[in-house]
Amino acid sequence: MTRNGIIALVAGVAVAIAAGIWISGLVISNVENRDAPASAEARVGGPFTLVNEAGETVTEADFRGRYMLIYFGFTFCPDVCPTELQVMASAIEALGARGENIAPVFITIDPERDTPDVMARYVALFHPRLTGLTGTPEQVGAAAKAWHVFYRKVADDGSSEDYTMDHSSIVFLMGPDGEYLKLFAPGTSPDKMAEGIAEFL
Repeated sequence: MTRNGIIALVAGVAVAIAAGIWISGLVISNVENRDAPASAEARVGGPFTLVNEAGETVTEADFRGRYMLIYFGFTFCPDVCPTELQVMASAIEALGARGENIAPVFITIDPERDTPDVMARYVALFHPRLTGLTGTPEQVGAAAKAWHVFYRKVADDGSSEDYTMDHSSIVFLMGPDGEYLKLFAPGTSPDKMAEGIAEFL
């Protein structure tokens, strides 16, 4: 990797960490202000319209009645994304029958490369219930904004790909009515994630 590439990578990681800290503070503020007027609450999540790995249009209404475990990433991610998706899958399996009403969801922040076909092959590697969602850049951007997820395209001089994606790495737990319940920071173990989910089941 070139010197400029290393500088860009370090800067990207720093921004992603900062974004993770910011969203953590945002969500904590939301929890602490549950009794405040709606206008004062920091919202996490909301309506979205995306496309699943089968090419079907999907909205938040399709997940009503189920818990959602959501992660934003991209299929060309070399390490963080597959690690977090495997943690999600392991946590759900650790819950056994209690985890049957959890819908794991992977939303790409790289719709240019992550077509429905690509997403279908990718999500099949992790969990049989994992749904992969993509869409237009505008649709993906709207979903990421609703969850306060940071991402940006950056040049990747160290690989055969033209670019990579910097992004925050947070797993969100949403309730059956679409309400935010909890977030899991990077590095959370499958057991800890399962324990955190079990608090709401």
